[in-house]
Amino acid sequence: MEFIKAYLAKRKNENTLRSLLALDARGPGVIVRQGRKYVDFSSNDYLGLSRHPKLIDASRKALEIYGVGTGASRLLSGDLKLHHILEEETALFKHKESALFFNSGYHANVGVIPVFTGKNDVIFSDSLCHASQIDGAILSRAARFLFRHNDMEHLEDLLKKERSKFEKSLILTESVFSMDGDLAPLKSMVELKDRYDCVLMVDEAHATGVFGNHGRGVVDAEGLSDHVDLIMGTFSKALGGFGAYIAASRLVTDYLINSARSFIYSTALPCSIVAANLAALEVCKNEPWRGPALLDRAQRFRTALGDAGWSVSGDSQIIPVMIGDSKTALNYAKILLEKGFQVLPIRPPTVPEGTSRFRFSLCYEHTEEEVNGVVEAMGELKRYHEKCSDVKLQD
Repeated sequence: MEFIKAYLAKRKNENTLRSLLALDARGPGVIVRQGRKYVDFSSNDYLGLSRHPKLIDASRKALEIYGVGTGASRLLSGDLKLHHILEEETALFKHKESALFFNSGYHANVGVIPVFTGKNDVIFSDSLCHASQIDGAILSRAARFLFRHNDMEHLEDLLKKERSKFEKSLILTESVFSMDGDLAPLKSMVELKDRYDCVLMVDEAHATGVFGNHGRGVVDAEGLSDHVDLIMGTFSKALGGFGAYIAASRLVTDYLINSARSFIYSTALPCSIVAANLAALEVCKNEPWRGPALLDRAQRFRTALGDAGWSVSGDSQIIPVMIGDSKTALNYAKILLEKGFQVLPIRPPTVPEGTSRFRFSLCYEHTEEEVNGVVEAMGELKRYHEKCSDVKLQD
């Protein structure tokens, strides 16, 4: 076990060692840690639906009817009508013919990508794609090429040089990138996938519930539902529930039922979760103002952080603030925590070396007072940051 000790020691020395935080409780935009309440800017509970009474009530009723676990995979005796109702409603929600439910976004990506590509095929993926997409591509054994983030000229250069050497081709991207909060140029990707005969798979984990009409996502907002072959999304972020889905044609979902190992060999998710997910879709239909209100707040938040002197980016409810090295990011996070704000730093290997950052995730339930408070704290931190930088320059 010496290699484990060496690995952990190396991570600690690089200020990238991770540990678990046992919270006393959490809710939309707030956590309780060691008896103290903090405003939370590190959750993906974007719309605050995890504590929505309609989701809780639906989950409680399903628990009483169906019990706790499903006891088997969907292909054995764990397949209930409620799972099918969720898939039908999800397909309608995403304007696709069919949908298939997976236990998580990770399950979906590592299950789907390998059955669309193999050793004679090729994958072109954005350099900032999520780890689950990367792992799915590795499992596929296909040739892999990364194009520079959102650089369509680079993608086309790679397609021109490499596409003809392989049988099938898959293009991978997120619609809203989880670490940078920016949007993919999906219309350009659709044009390229058509031109070079590729399948396009878009991960909408951070877009579903927030973007588009009634939260249907960026793909729908840009009128591309009929042109994106595979849409992956989750219920575990803005929708406040759990699990994920692939929305596609009926032909595709029939294929996945028979080929996606993460679907075939996983116990079906409990009906209490399925019922909550259905309720979340209903909330999106009945309370369509949540997403637009969140995006409006995010824009004002970005402006305020920029006015405070920070370099900010993104086009979504995810607002990255670049800090630089991991040690500084950790120290600044401790300062914010002392002021009552949990903003966990994102460090390598999640992001490239030298790009450690705060990843502010805004929630619909955050109050103006809470948002203004963290902006003020960030302003103080910026002045401290510049003072420290001046000292280093003088040295």
